[in-house]
Parts: sequence; structure tokens; C-alpha cells
Amino acid sequence: MHDSWAWTMRLDIMPRSGIADLRLHPGRAPSWLVRRMLPMADAVCQFIVDEFGTEELLRRIADPVYFQALSNVLGYDWDSSGSTTVTCGVLKSVLSLETHGIMAVGGKGRASRDAPAQLRALEDYGMDGARLAGLSRSVAKVDSAAVQDGYQLYHHVFFVDCDENWAVVQQGMDTESGDARRYHWLSDGIESLIDEPHAGIISGERKEQALDMTAGTSEGCRRATVDLVKEGPRRVKRMYEDICAYGRTTLLDWTDDTAKNGRSRIVAYRVMPGRMNWRAVRHLYEVSPDGYEDVLFAEGMGAATVRGLALIAEVIYGEPPSWSDPVRMTFAFGGKDGVPFPVDRRAYDEAISFMEQAISDAKIGRREKLIALRRLRRFAPPLVTHETSS
Repeated sequence: MHDSWAWTMRLDIMPRSGIADLRLHPGRAPSWLVRRMLPMADAVCQFIVDEFGTEELLRRIADPVYFQALSNVLGYDWDSSGSTTVTCGVLKSVLSLETHGIMAVGGKGRASRDAPAQLRALEDYGMDGARLAGLSRSVAKVDSAAVQDGYQLYHHVFFVDCDENWAVVQQGMDTESGDARRYHWLSDGIESLIDEPHAGIISGERKEQALDMTAGTSEGCRRATVDLVKEGPRRVKRMYEDICAYGRTTLLDWTDDTAKNGRSRIVAYRVMPGRMNWRAVRHLYEVSPDGYEDVLFAEGMGAATVRGLALIAEVIYGEPPSWSDPVRMTFAFGGKDGVPFPVDRRAYDEAISFMEQAISDAKIGRREKLIALRRLRRFAPPLVTHETSS
């Protein structure tokens, strides 16, 4: 990316910007590492909950920078997409409502689709499982249909505490580039699921264009889409067919001068979809939605129909959606296994033992080790510097 670069970071003032390559890497985490990741993650989470409460742990999980740092502390690769799936898997294994006041459901592939049912089961704990299950589905819908950036979701983990505060970490992959993108959500402070809802997004690359119906600048397009579906399916379908009949399937020469500038590659999510779910459009006309959430979360509203309605609204009402990539931050840490150095298994085991003993001592009133742990950072080097050249 650069001819030469130097990356320097103060540990106590970590910058929340840069570029992070989350490459799709095959294989599994070695068993010797996972055996150590589990007790270390358990100890770290117990420390945070005991000292600051469950909401603070959720806040940190929803922070892309902290989550990546936690993955690295646990010994996983610096730049791998597996840092998401493995770290979430470890957290899911160790967190429990009884011990930490937090649990996690979902996972990768088929496990991600089990999250709503697992959340509904929390009604046995006196929690509103149906509401939480609906939130899980809605969050996944936003990042698969309202945000169309070329990444297909394949991982979804929902973290929730006893007070029904929650965080979500989900990930998609771009099979063409081999990059992964991670989406973070946090219930605290969120006012809308469709208006700037993310706590952060981290990716291996920034796209030139991406349809982002959650952007603040898409508010006009969201309103226009609601007005559009109230016109009725016949009228909307006629608009769609007229646009396609005149060969304006990309809308580029109607909405900007991209084609005139000679760009040859048109991203798929800027193209009028070949098929629309007209049954879903008819249903929306019949129920007369109050707002864009009613449109997006309606049954049958997939990515193609969301995009088609947005593009029609852009042409008919002059309300363009945001085409700016919503990714918030990136970093490029370096190579894969063994960078910046191999995992020291003995030191890892000693650290686990120290933290577990400190937690045990704290629970019986001996806080000296906790105080000593806080003082450890005085002896840590203030700078971490990594230089390379190519």
C-alpha cells in the first residue's frame, strides 16, 4: 500500500483510525492456543465485570479497536478474519449469566441462524426473549440489506446481560477480494436501528461506493422510499419497467457523471436489480408503513428490493441514498502467525494463573493483587513501534 511506513502507537492513547487487513484465512485455531484463550478470556471478562459492571464489558466488545486488541491479547492472528470468529467463539464459551451476568448466542454459519431461538429461551430467566430475538434479526437485516457494500454476512453473535443491555458483533466476507468486514452494535445510546446505528465498522478495505441506507445523508431517500411504496405496486412496477426499458439500469447517467468520467467497473449494488419482490411491495402498500423501519423489516424485503426502491426514489423524487462506504476504521498490523512474535506458551500460562489467583483473592477481600495489576502498566514500554519497508 505504501512504499515504506512506520506505525507507532501510544498504548494509553490508542488512535481509532488507520487501515486493518482482515483477510480470510483457512484452517482452525490450534488446540493448544484455544486451551489458553478460554481461561484468559474468562479472567479478563471477570475483571472487567467485577470492576466496572456488565455494561462496560458490552461497551468494550462493541468497540472495534478494543475487540481487536482483546483478540491479540488472547494470542490470535493480527490480521485474520478468524480474529472475529475465534474470539467470539471463545467469549461465547466462557461467558455465562451466572458468573459474568452476560451470555452470548449465535456464531458462524448455521449457528448464527440459531440466535433468535436461543434469545427467546431467555424468557425462562424473566427476560423479554421475543424482543431480543427481534433485535437480533433486525440487526442482521440492516447489515445485509440496508448496508450493501459487497460483504455477505456469515457470522452473528449477540451478547446480552441480565438487564437486557446488548451488543452485537457480526462479520461479512467479500469473496472476490478475500477481505472480511466486521460490524459492531451497542444498545447503549442507540436511538434508531436505521439511522447511524453502528458502534463501529472495521474492514480490510474501503470501497469506492457502497449503498448505505443507514447514513444520515440517506434520510431523504428513506422518506421518499416510504412515500414510494404508498403509491401502490402497479405504479412502482411501471416506474421500474420504464427505467429498465430505456436501458438506464445503472442510473449512472441519470444521477451523476460517473459514466462520462470513463469508469468501466460498475459495482453490483449500484445496478437496478433484475428482480423485485412485488409481493412484499404490495404488502407494504396494504399496511401503509409509518416509517422506513416498517419498510426494511417487512417480510420479503431483501437487499435487491431495498436497492431497487432506493434507486427509483432517487430518480423520481430526486432523493439520492448515500453511496459513501460506511466503514469507520482500518488498521494494518502486519503479518499472520508469529507476528510480531510467536506466542510464548509458558508466559501465557503464567499470566492465566496470575489472573485467576488475583480474582480468587479479590473475592475473599484481598485486593493487593488487583492494585498490583493496575500498577503493572508502569513497567510496560510506553511505545510500540513497528517499521517495515518494501
